[in-house]
Amino acid sequence: MNLSADIKKIERNFLPEVFSINKWSDLQPFFDQLVNREINNRAELEQWLKDLSELEAVVSEDYCWRHIRMTCDTENEAIKQSFIDFASTIQPEIQVYADQLNKKLLAVPYLSELDKDLYFTYIRSIQKSIDLFREENIPLTTKLSVKQQEYGGIVGALTVEVDGQEYTLQQAAKYLEHPDRAKRESVYRQIQEKRLTVKDKLDDLFNELIQLRHQVAKNAGYENYVDYKFKELGRFDYSERDCIQFHTAVKTAIMPLVDKIYQQKKKDLGLNELRPWDLEALPANVKPLKPFTSGDELLAKSINCFEKVNPFFADCLKKMKAMNHFDLDSRKGKAPGGYNCPLAESGAPFIFMNAAGQMSDVITMVHEGGHAVHSFLAHPLPLTSFKEYPMEIAEVASMSMELFTMDEWDTFFENADELKRAKFYQFERVITIFPWIATIDKFQFWLYKNPQHTAAEREAAWVSIFNEFTSKELNIDGLELYRKYFWQKQLHLFEVPFYYIEYGIAQLGAIGLYAQYKENKERAIENYINALKLGNTKTLPELYQAAGLKFDFSEQHIAKLMQFVQKEMETL
Repeated sequence: MNLSADIKKIERNFLPEVFSINKWSDLQPFFDQLVNREINNRAELEQWLKDLSELEAVVSEDYCWRHIRMTCDTENEAIKQSFIDFASTIQPEIQVYADQLNKKLLAVPYLSELDKDLYFTYIRSIQKSIDLFREENIPLTTKLSVKQQEYGGIVGALTVEVDGQEYTLQQAAKYLEHPDRAKRESVYRQIQEKRLTVKDKLDDLFNELIQLRHQVAKNAGYENYVDYKFKELGRFDYSERDCIQFHTAVKTAIMPLVDKIYQQKKKDLGLNELRPWDLEALPANVKPLKPFTSGDELLAKSINCFEKVNPFFADCLKKMKAMNHFDLDSRKGKAPGGYNCPLAESGAPFIFMNAAGQMSDVITMVHEGGHAVHSFLAHPLPLTSFKEYPMEIAEVASMSMELFTMDEWDTFFENADELKRAKFYQFERVITIFPWIATIDKFQFWLYKNPQHTAAEREAAWVSIFNEFTSKELNIDGLELYRKYFWQKQLHLFEVPFYYIEYGIAQLGAIGLYAQYKENKERAIENYINALKLGNTKTLPELYQAAGLKFDFSEQHIAKLMQFVQKEMETL
């Protein structure tokens, strides 16, 4: 398979080569030209689509860089204002024109002459956007774009002091691996206490976000934000019923495995009871894994690791490094979390994360690296919209890479025992992440079906759902106050509502691809690449089929995949 990471920036034919977006009036002439242009045949329609795609790529990349810079430095007011200016003065105008352009496209008589296989999902998405668009929602979505970003500023500023040194919450989490149980508990409680200092601020922010989202849904003719968001996210291929089936399968097929993992952990640690600060702990005389000491080392080792899986994967990271498209180390004033941000025009994405020298950072890096590979593979597609693939396949790209790279983690660990521990950690994580995914997803259904809830009702609902997916092997006595606000640590609830079950769906796909990988590495990699190259030009079931996977949430299918993971753990 001939692949190259020598990614090419989209050549500009419609916009000037030297062009920057400072205000709406810079962009308006190009939108006006597209709205007013006559389309008299298929060739002119295809050129119109290319010009629209070019404009979308330029606008998207400009917005993305503003967002990247803001998350890298939440304390810089000028950078923050640049993002706000775009969201409040440019994006609202684009929304109006986007609706006009969508309607113009669907009214063109030559639309039926386009390749139906290539354009089906695109046209379906355009129709969805027309159905949802309401002009009265523009100021609401503008406000949401700005308000949602407040979360990163609030949480990114939180620090704790351990042994006389200041740490971000991400950096301090490394102490949860400490062999001294008292130290672990102390740091755990410090982190939770620090979160409590902003609980009211986050509650107020979330109250406002809930009401804004509910009003957006009502304006679009929906009873609640659940139904609206399912359509906006393009969930054409599964429903709320499927999500509920997923929640049930997690309880029946996965929770017993989580209990088993925790039983073993309790035994390994020689404890009578397992507490939350013990979950990352190691047995006596076993030192925490230290796979790297800096972001630069993490990147270098990740490139080496990717090289062993497939040279093209490594080339993607090398290209990004040459373009300075990484910000990996945790620091004060940086937004929490990690992401891969596709850049529609230049093609090579940007990876952001908060590395603190832990094993979990290695997994985050290879996860985001999988997303980056997806960005490279989809970039050659002819239209920007073709590259806006569904999250349910995007997360297959990232989670599969976590598993593909495991056999090459000797890059990070020269010691065979440490390598074995790292793999076991990953397998445990593959299983134990499902209850949290189900918790967050089920909580979101409750939130948006009960939009007028009080803070007390929200706390009660959260605790009930959280407990439903908490292992019976974990002693949570006396931690009720912390757990009541645990939902506030999940940035998706604030910034990307309803985006979370995708991780669960994709984890199933990733396990399926890893099963292929263990049987035939070359075929699995080929299936992986073939599916990701399709971008958003196929339906979800078709994308999964291209990867040799079943798009299936059933308890039977999930149980079968869990049995495979169990067997892999037993081989270690």
